[in-house]
Amino acid sequence: MTSVKTWLGFPYPLGSTWLGNGVNFALFSEAATSVDLCLFDNIEARQENVRIPVTEHTDQVWHVFLPDARPGQLYGFRVSGPYEPERGLRFNSSKLLLDPYAKAIAGEVNWADEMFGYVVGGEDEDLTQDFRDDAWGVPKSVVIDNAFDWQGDRKPGTPLHSSVIYEVHVKGFSKLWPEIPEELRGTYAGVGSAAAIDYLTKLGVTAVELLPVHAHIDDKVLIDRGLKNYWGYNTIGFFAPHAAYSSSGQMGEQVSEFKSMVRSLHAAGIEVILDVVYNHTAEGNHLGPTLCFRGIDNAAYYRLRPDDPRLYLDFTGTGNTFNLLHPRTLQLVMDSLRYWVLEMHADGFRFDLASTLARDHEGVNKLHAFFEIIHQDPVLSQVKLIAEPWDVGEGGYQVGNFPVLWAEWNGKYRDTMRGFWKGDEGRIGEMAYRLTGSPDLYQHSGRRPYASINFVTAHDGFTLTDLVSYNKKHNELNGDKNSDGDNNNQSWNCGVEGPTDDPEINKLRERQRRNFLTTLFVSQGVAMLNGGDEWGRSQNGNNNAYCQDNEISWFNWERDEKHYRSLEFTRKLIQLRKDHPVFRRPKFFQGRRIRGSEIRDVMWFNAGGSEMSEKEWTSPFVRCLGMLLSGDTIDVLNFEGEPIRDETFLLLINAHYEPVPFVLPGQEHIEWQLILDTTHAEGFLTEGTKFASGDDLDLGGRATCLLKLISGAQAQAREESWKKRHVEFPALSAEEERARGK
Repeated sequence: MTSVKTWLGFPYPLGSTWLGNGVNFALFSEAATSVDLCLFDNIEARQENVRIPVTEHTDQVWHVFLPDARPGQLYGFRVSGPYEPERGLRFNSSKLLLDPYAKAIAGEVNWADEMFGYVVGGEDEDLTQDFRDDAWGVPKSVVIDNAFDWQGDRKPGTPLHSSVIYEVHVKGFSKLWPEIPEELRGTYAGVGSAAAIDYLTKLGVTAVELLPVHAHIDDKVLIDRGLKNYWGYNTIGFFAPHAAYSSSGQMGEQVSEFKSMVRSLHAAGIEVILDVVYNHTAEGNHLGPTLCFRGIDNAAYYRLRPDDPRLYLDFTGTGNTFNLLHPRTLQLVMDSLRYWVLEMHADGFRFDLASTLARDHEGVNKLHAFFEIIHQDPVLSQVKLIAEPWDVGEGGYQVGNFPVLWAEWNGKYRDTMRGFWKGDEGRIGEMAYRLTGSPDLYQHSGRRPYASINFVTAHDGFTLTDLVSYNKKHNELNGDKNSDGDNNNQSWNCGVEGPTDDPEINKLRERQRRNFLTTLFVSQGVAMLNGGDEWGRSQNGNNNAYCQDNEISWFNWERDEKHYRSLEFTRKLIQLRKDHPVFRRPKFFQGRRIRGSEIRDVMWFNAGGSEMSEKEWTSPFVRCLGMLLSGDTIDVLNFEGEPIRDETFLLLINAHYEPVPFVLPGQEHIEWQLILDTTHAEGFLTEGTKFASGDDLDLGGRATCLLKLISGAQAQAREESWKKRHVEFPALSAEEERARGK
């Protein structure tokens, strides 16, 4: 092999760093006995052309400096030490390992038994070491040059309470889009293209939340079935953008392309939030491959069972749990987060299975070092931090329990909205909490309504169209005999499973979609839209399309009149939210007269025009509600300290199958205008009907109406109807409701 000039190098920063006069390599391993740096001439090379013993070892970091190395250099590590799985040690120098700090990764795993540190199929399972070399079939790390012309890029800095988040997959978004050049479809460049930015800005969203873009691995079990890990929750490189989403190359070009995408989105005022998966890695359980962390220092990087360190603690359902109790692993996570903010200009993160990140030996701990470090960090404490507040371990469901600075995917919002609109009993009281930013979950800990990320659907589960079209999941194409995916979807097919030609059922489904979208965008908190729901994307009933890298998951940009109508309705809802601060307050409603004024910021009415009674709030059969939002409150101020004033709105929701005559509230001589009615195909009315207080508004069955006060003082609207009357609702179960009026 060729000889290479080597200098001692530095133990910091970790990873490979181009310094202008050479490249520094630094790798942490606490228990290794020796480390070799392997250099490759090209991605097709089956063997390294240079193997360099790394002899310098400072504070458990192995380091060397190569004055002749340059950006674009392919490399990997071989790490030696004991192979004793019973003690949690899985060193195997026959296996080429990725750099945990690699900023770019080239190539894919060409699956074979060599990628496993043990003899696959052996009598002793993982206890017998495999000595075959695997360099021919594993990805390689790439040295990059961080230089990039950001052209004065400035982050949009949209306040969280004013954000509308669009959750989307980099590839699926543009893979089939004819308006984008074919070579750019399904890539970072596609998301950053003029067509994509025009679409997103016209829709009105303020941020894209990208499904994982960290370098990930396609699991062998999926490849064997002819499938892929499409979603990407299978990370192997926490610093490297996934190379398959690059149109320009994998030798560092993916880094520049990602940065260009961010720069273009920022120029249009759109933030970039990254879905990050620090709770586990792609190496699986004790029978998984050895690609990186396992072979570098298994006991440092993974939570092992104290009674049997051969096995892994698994709070994630993936086979392993990343060990944030080890200072070097915690450092890696924080270094990765800061890198994506400072170098890649990300605006925030959504943390997958975030409860796992806060687990110590006792369970989920709100005082975990993970939280403490982020909260004191001058960089990370200033970006958007969104938790998926659960995992699969005991006590993992932590909705409402994350500390200040954190927002959460509000699973209770999703469940309440789904249950209410399919007619479930006893949801009316919880609907009031969810519409007002979930104060029952967040107010007690000093958080604000924007701690609640409101969503009805997300990548994981049914699309909005499928939510109203299927009672059961249909995941047969995933290859697990429909056993994967959640069985508890709280969906309702409106009378027929799947597509139908029945015009009445299709009308009801479209109305239900409008109901979900309307309540989403007028709820306090942060609205998150599942990409494609704005026009009606379907996955044919698949509620776990994680492995469907095909037309099931990709956006179909061929639209009919119904799709365009839905898109326009969603766009107008987002614009309504943007135009009216009363729908996106940074403070919770008080629900009573505000100190220093006679204003009540929110009021609740029954269909008879009276304020809701305790009996009605607790009744299982009340499915109709009016919510008055006062626009002239004085508790929300602008930066200059002036009150932010708005118009007063009245939201009426009815999940009952029959129309309900709703007596409009307020004193005599005030006037309301109906601006939105989901019984209409367009939703928004071009010429809204005017109603006087005390009039009956015919609120359709399973429908939403939104009215605006157009005449009379706002204070006069904040009263029970001057023509109020007693109302009763039939004692119908959810099944009876759904059986009627299909």
